[in-house]
Amino acid sequence: MTIKIHKTNAMRMLDRAKVAYKSHEYPTNGSISAINVAELLNEPLNRVFKTLVTTVNDKIHFVFCLPSEDELDLKVAAQIAGVKKIEMLKQKALFPLTGYVHGGCSPIGMKKQFTTFIHESAKNWESIYVSGGKIGLQIEINPFDLAKLLDAHFAYFIKTHISN
Repeated sequence: MTIKIHKTNAMRMLDRAKVAYKSHEYPTNGSISAINVAELLNEPLNRVFKTLVTTVNDKIHFVFCLPSEDELDLKVAAQIAGVKKIEMLKQKALFPLTGYVHGGCSPIGMKKQFTTFIHESAKNWESIYVSGGKIGLQIEINPFDLAKLLDAHFAYFIKTHISN
């Protein structure tokens, strides 16, 4: 008996583009934080990336992929995106806009391709993890392949924490 793998939009897009990836399923225990996902996969926090969708006046949208433990610096994100002010997309608007739920939002295969930025630190890894398009599924992919597929830009946009 063969087990049928249910492909997500992200996986179908990768297959069509002939981009190499590995899918990793993990048990969901109610928590959907990227930090929790990294722990479940037994991977370093800075190798598992979360996908954040931002908005400018609910009209223009940008996607940012950053390490699970880091926080998006909205001021820097706005500068990188070339806009005056940027804010996080409201959670209730995520599914209608992207086709993905909170905790399962992949930068790959959204309803519409938005300008995407991947944190520069991704270049330090042969492969990184991003959501596979549903809670409980991660895609392991070469960061340069991901950037090429999405026409994404590498940049620095996380908040820096100064310790005493």
